[in-house]
Amino acid sequence: MLRAGFVSLGCSKNRVDTEVMLGILDKNNIKITAEPSEADILIVNTCSFIESARSESVTTILDMAEYKNTGKCRSLIIAGCLGERYGKTLLDEIPEADAVVGTGAWSRIIEAVNATLAGKRVVLTGNVDTIYKQDTPRIITTPSFSTYVKIAEGCNHRCAFCSIPLVRGNYRSRTIEDVKEEVKHLVQKGVKEINLVAQDTTNYGSDLYGHESLAALLRELVKIKELTWVRVQYTYPHSFTDELIEVMASEEKICSYADIPLQHAHNAVLKNMRRSDTTEYIEEVIGKLRMRIPDISLRTTFIVGFPGETDSQYHFLRDFVEKYRFDKVGVFTYSREENTPAYDMANQVPEDIMQERYHDLMSVQSRISEEINKDLEGKIFDVLIEGRDTEQDSVTYGRSYREAPDVDGQIYVENDKDSKPGDIIKVKIMQGFAYDLVGQKI
Repeated sequence: MLRAGFVSLGCSKNRVDTEVMLGILDKNNIKITAEPSEADILIVNTCSFIESARSESVTTILDMAEYKNTGKCRSLIIAGCLGERYGKTLLDEIPEADAVVGTGAWSRIIEAVNATLAGKRVVLTGNVDTIYKQDTPRIITTPSFSTYVKIAEGCNHRCAFCSIPLVRGNYRSRTIEDVKEEVKHLVQKGVKEINLVAQDTTNYGSDLYGHESLAALLRELVKIKELTWVRVQYTYPHSFTDELIEVMASEEKICSYADIPLQHAHNAVLKNMRRSDTTEYIEEVIGKLRMRIPDISLRTTFIVGFPGETDSQYHFLRDFVEKYRFDKVGVFTYSREENTPAYDMANQVPEDIMQERYHDLMSVQSRISEEINKDLEGKIFDVLIEGRDTEQDSVTYGRSYREAPDVDGQIYVENDKDSKPGDIIKVKIMQGFAYDLVGQKI
């Protein structure tokens, strides 16, 4: 029997693509292995969002190529965003690779496998209109109690810095009925936490129903009896409607958590970025969220060093972060991406200045996060246990509604000898640190 090994890089949306390809391989009697040395076929699902992601992807491809010499590998396939973006160029520059399968060609993964095992080199890209459905084979790679559900693919925004539309195509939603069926199936198998993802979840349904329909989707999902938590990620302020805020506020199963990638706060920079938001509108959305959902945990991301960003514009952003005190913030330095409008913009910010702003803003946020987490001391939260500390057997770790998987910190629970992964327990917070919390089971 053939064996296939996978490496999945990049975001949670990419992970879903990996899981779908795993499902297709399994359905075609190809055994999945976690040991690359045992794999006849090695597939690297790549990310190309920024330069560091591309470098990681290429390094990983070359690492996997070594198994052609030291393992059983007969087919090395480059899948995902890097493949969609560069196509045949990748095969020319990486002779160890045998096939490229782009973001819209995951359904043709068996075609790629058969071709490469027959000695052919193939490039399958260009069809970026594909989107998986609830009956598409899928093997979940996350813990059994938490997983991702992709509700839409692609993006209609044309932010000046972003290459995602180049590799993911225009926005296209799954139907409410299709998403609900998948979630029902997952929770029946024991999943307690569903994380909804898309390039822009708040734009969900606009292509199918003529208006943003995330609120309608959530109303249907919370009707699923077995569902415990549903978390919404990758929301955008311009379509964070009052209706959506009201649904989040009124339904217990929806985590009081909003991940809103703002990218900047200064109007001039936002305009140059080709973002559809303004400082004033962003402030209005944050105000509404905090007024209607007082315990909401807000996460965002910012880009420093975008072309033309002045010292005063950066300090405006810094002051904005100080003022609005987000619970979690990710900071990125601007990455100059080919075939994006920002690539040829004047006044590219020097690397040393970008790094200085990056470290400065991270320092500001680290202090704010620690202050927020210290304010949580003495409070009690439901915590979804994810595992047990390898060095201290009496310590478990997990997350509350305030922490999303993979990107946020964790809660370490002391004197917890009985809890198992997937349990939800009451925890009193004893200590708050910049990224993690320590508590006790009650």
